[in-house]
Amino acid sequence: MKRRTFLQGSAVLAAWPLIAACSRQSISDTQTKMKIDPVTVTPLDKPHEAWRSLLSPEAYRVLFEEDTEQPGSSPLNDEYREGIYLCAACYLPLFESQHKYASGTGWPSFTQPIAGHIATKRDFKLIMPRTEYHCARCGGHQGHVFNDGPPPRGERWCNNGLALKFVPKGETIPELRG
Repeated sequence: MKRRTFLQGSAVLAAWPLIAACSRQSISDTQTKMKIDPVTVTPLDKPHEAWRSLLSPEAYRVLFEEDTEQPGSSPLNDEYREGIYLCAACYLPLFESQHKYASGTGWPSFTQPIAGHIATKRDFKLIMPRTEYHCARCGGHQGHVFNDGPPPRGERWCNNGLALKFVPKGETIPELRG
């Protein structure tokens, strides 16, 4: 085998994951601008820094510096009571408990969000394009959505537990923070 043929083949193999990821149908559009579902949620005009005093340092890093918590570290991984999951910053409801499932990834995962309460954008931080999602109201980073979830939608909304607040069914949902 010629050295050039070997090197070309190795280059194609090394680039294959990137080629495959770019060719998959994306859950959101390919624009870098944030996309919000049709239900209207009025975004807050509040600087990210203003949330710092309302959140733990860890939650602030996840929500407003787009950090990621360690897999398996959230108590919400084992939360399966009926209820609702809110944005930990502004308290906008984001997910209903009937859409939560055990994905085995180490982060709370859902099959779908509440329509219109999530904004998405493309994320290239790990070179491969991913769909990142945020709270449509405060812009707090929640996680990423992938197309490897269970039927019928095939979506896995992989969320940072620190970015969520769980309210069990029957308890009062706190007023939206602004």
